[in-house]
Amino acid sequence: MHSGPHNDHESVGQRLRRRRKAKRMTLREVAAQTGLAEGFISQLERGVHSGSVRTLQKLSAALGLDVGDLFEESVNGSPAVNRFVDTIGFSFGVNARKSRLTPKSFDHLEVFLGVLEPYGSTGVEPYSHGDSEELLLVIDGEVEATVGDQTFHLSALDSLPYSSSKAHRVAESAGEQATVLWAIAPPSY
Repeated sequence: MHSGPHNDHESVGQRLRRRRKAKRMTLREVAAQTGLAEGFISQLERGVHSGSVRTLQKLSAALGLDVGDLFEESVNGSPAVNRFVDTIGFSFGVNARKSRLTPKSFDHLEVFLGVLEPYGSTGVEPYSHGDSEELLLVIDGEVEATVGDQTFHLSALDSLPYSSSKAHRVAESAGEQATVLWAIAPPSY
């Protein structure tokens, strides 16, 4: 019995395979994105061969990881509090910031907190990413969310589920700061 969502003593190959399967990707899809042979990727996953740094960079990028994520200890059964004041966010879109709340090592869920300044947005144009299930939750403020050719007005505690493969955009709509949360499964960033 292990204590967490995955084995703390996984090899690099096992982590690559687990992540690929969690993202519902075939060996063929990973091979097409990386330029590596399917058979070679399979051998890496099974521990028959080890990859060069460049090979691991290509595989990590295709699977939405940093190379260092392959060598970090996995999340174990001991919960740890992520203090918001310690969260390092990043700018994105137009007058917006986003912070990752889940560890990159999570294979099945990705959660981001976003702050949209007055009239800020996820970008000028709608965008899509991956083929995940996504949920937008407005924590406070008011936003206009566009998914495909539909536009929705959301206020505090309203939520909107959609597929991340559909072009979407979120914009603050009341001239005041808005805070939103995105939950994405499986991770597509």
